[in-house]
Amino acid sequence: MGRMAAAGAILVPLVMLGASSAAGAELSGLFQEMVKSECHFINGTDRVRFVKRFMYNREQFLHFDSDVGHFVGDTPYGEKVARYWNSDPEWMEYRRAAVDRHCRHNYELSRPFLVERRVPPSVSISL
Repeated sequence: MGRMAAAGAILVPLVMLGASSAAGAELSGLFQEMVKSECHFINGTDRVRFVKRFMYNREQFLHFDSDVGHFVGDTPYGEKVARYWNSDPEWMEYRRAAVDRHCRHNYELSRPFLVERRVPPSVSISL
């Protein structure tokens, strides 16, 4: 499933929900959709957890947790999207591989700057 199809799968229902609930009301014209990816490293890359959160208007409606292994809906709409995405084995395999593709790959790139860069502390005492 391509990125455009995935974006369309989210965008079309969101537009429909916004249009139906705003009948007769004045719209502000400002909607915010945000996707946030997080990598949690425990003991280097021995244990890595990947979490991807999907938010709409400051409300998280769906998330993927690599420890769980599938999408979890946080709202009724998020549950529908989660069922749809979880039903596609190819899409799920792509999401599960994000731990290696995204987290471990970026860890190896940034390790010289973040982990191996140890500067001894310097303390100065003045009266």
